[in-house]
Amino acid sequence: MVSKKVSSIKPSLTLEITAKAKKMKASGVSVIGFGAGEPDFNTPDYIINAAKHALDIGFTKYTPASGMQELKVAICNKFLNDNGLTYEPSQIVISSGAKSSLYHAICAIVDEGDEVILPSPYWLTYPELVSLAGGKTVFVYTKPENGYKITAEEFEKAITAKTKCFILNSPNNPTGAVYSEEEIKALARVAEKHNLYVISDEIYEKLVYGGAKHYSIAATSEYMKEHTVIVNGMSKTYSMTGWRIGYIAAPIEIAKAVSSMQSHTTSNACSIAQYASVAALEPVESEKFVAKMQNVFDERRKFMMQKLSEIGLKYNEPMGAFYVFVDVSEVYGKSFEGQPINGSLAFADAALKKGVAVVPGLAFGNDNCIRLSYAVAIDDIKEGLARLGEFIKEVKNA
Repeated sequence: MVSKKVSSIKPSLTLEITAKAKKMKASGVSVIGFGAGEPDFNTPDYIINAAKHALDIGFTKYTPASGMQELKVAICNKFLNDNGLTYEPSQIVISSGAKSSLYHAICAIVDEGDEVILPSPYWLTYPELVSLAGGKTVFVYTKPENGYKITAEEFEKAITAKTKCFILNSPNNPTGAVYSEEEIKALARVAEKHNLYVISDEIYEKLVYGGAKHYSIAATSEYMKEHTVIVNGMSKTYSMTGWRIGYIAAPIEIAKAVSSMQSHTTSNACSIAQYASVAALEPVESEKFVAKMQNVFDERRKFMMQKLSEIGLKYNEPMGAFYVFVDVSEVYGKSFEGQPINGSLAFADAALKKGVAVVPGLAFGNDNCIRLSYAVAIDDIKEGLARLGEFIKEVKNA
């Protein structure tokens, strides 16, 4: 018998669409997928070579559960140089991916019955991790006219006597929203006023465009630094998704708690991937790679926005990450080849018939939208959006 806690976890709403798309491809049908949640660049050679060197020198044994010291020092230098934040290595915990970091951080902060405020749209894993930790997610539904960003007023209105924590994700998945320094400071004032912790997911921090700048909420005040757990990792910035290296920077008591918990759940992250991550954070090489990737993503971002505007679909300009969150609700109530389109899941299912795989916004807490990734080759973006445009036209004229 599966436990109540585990059986309450909801399966991903995207699995059905993904399975159908794979089945279609396997049978020879052309499908353009916009679901990519990872950069389509290979991990750069300077990182791969470091991993090879780790193997050559026999760096294949256990490291401390909280991570190797050299990587912790490199991460501290990264926080100082990129975010103006000073951390000691003892405040850094390396994990097997940022998802693991998030789960352990939530467990370290949230007690049974505690409320966690989460702006919607949100990355679909957050509420499931809160539930596993015994907490209750309080959703705050943000408005497109506010760029899908929670305001300080909306944040404060959601706070109750049970509120323990606030999850902030900027740059945001799925909307691409980037909070300005002023917006971050306004949220920080509310958190400080009500003595709350913040878990700040900054995994996309380097992928910003159009003059947008990432600003960490931990940098707003000494109070916030002592009440914020920053979650980050190597996956998006360095195209190292499969290497599974995440990390947190946290107040010392939370870092110790996460380290202790991790020693019993996952032990240390892969030693070879940790060794390669030290090289990844080397400033000169990393800046060259990130700048190249950022420029390519920005070109695709602009191209996708242009084509979506030509189709006549509504969206907010994404200033970060590599997604566009597109409102498709204007075709709800219609049908395609006899199939009613009554929400984002039905939209995604019907669009597959035109050879386009999209992620339904219902998975992220907003059923009016779909998420399109531009971590996809430009030719595929062009062809996929052409098919999407034909699909929209046929539905409208049905």
